[in-house]
Amino acid sequence: MSTLVWLIGMAISFSITMPVNACPPSDRAALLAFKSGLHEPHLGIFNSWTGTDCCNKWYGITCDSLTKRVADINLRGESEDPIFQKAHRTGYMTGSISPAICKLERLSSVIIADWKGISGIIPPCISSLPFLRILDLIGNQISGEIPFNIGKLRRLTVLNLADNKLTGRIPRSLADLSSLKHLDLRNNMISGTIPRNFGKLRMMSRCLLSGNRIYGPIPETISYIYRLSDLDLSLNRLTGPIPDSLGKMSVLGTLNLDGNLISGKIPATLINSRISILNLSRNAIEGNIPDVFDSRSYFMVMDLSYNKLKGSIPKSISSASFIGHLDLSHNHLCGAIPAAEWFEHLEATSFMYNDCLCGKPLKACS
Repeated sequence: MSTLVWLIGMAISFSITMPVNACPPSDRAALLAFKSGLHEPHLGIFNSWTGTDCCNKWYGITCDSLTKRVADINLRGESEDPIFQKAHRTGYMTGSISPAICKLERLSSVIIADWKGISGIIPPCISSLPFLRILDLIGNQISGEIPFNIGKLRRLTVLNLADNKLTGRIPRSLADLSSLKHLDLRNNMISGTIPRNFGKLRMMSRCLLSGNRIYGPIPETISYIYRLSDLDLSLNRLTGPIPDSLGKMSVLGTLNLDGNLISGKIPATLINSRISILNLSRNAIEGNIPDVFDSRSYFMVMDLSYNKLKGSIPKSISSASFIGHLDLSHNHLCGAIPAAEWFEHLEATSFMYNDCLCGKPLKACS
């Protein structure tokens, strides 16, 4: 009987000393292990990480209101939070992301962005977090490869690993991220080809892969991503032609393919599509500019400069609804520049360094 009384007493004592709504000790321990792998010398963002309850005013930590499990880690090195304004500086943090983060099994979002000095690899175990919806590690010095089984994160909607030092290939399993809407891998050292199964990412609206070392052709399957509105494959080493099917995509509005080794002709489908920002500059594209402009052709930007285009500027370009910025310089175009109402604002630099273009804004045709 005395043992039972002692156990009840201990339980009551524990309930008094341990806050009822506190996070589990295992989550607190995982966060402290995560913190121990990082060094933030200027702002003191981890100063609030004290006490037994990591759900209570720990900077950047949010817990689920019902389970009290850690749900969000939101640590941004560039923020309008008062802690940054008071210090009059952006954040700087070194160290690496501890695998202890994977013990927080209820994580929904991990944002450790723009700290400029965090290095090391992405813990491979991050692929085992079944509730993860956002993984944002932009603006650090993270190296190594994207975890090969990243595709296990079936609830992931945002994957932002831009502005790091990642190497290796885009994992084939990435195409299994059936909920992914935003993919940003810009400005890394990723190589290899774009996986052929990329078209499985049917929910994706933004795909930003610029500034890497990706080579090979643009997969035709990209056109299967019917919600895609922004595709940026610029500043890579892509080769081969532009698939005609890109111009048939129902919501694609921005297509940046500049700074590659793309050859072949400009697909006519790109001219009267939904695309309003088209940048094909600095490639090896040949042939004529397709003479298929009509009232559906509306371009905020059309940059075809630094290619191998020949022939004349098509007369149908006058039929376009609008072209805001046009650059046809550094090609082999010839003949009279067609007259168009919206040509009035264009400068000579849009047409310079061709073989024999003439007419306003260049010199008059003889």
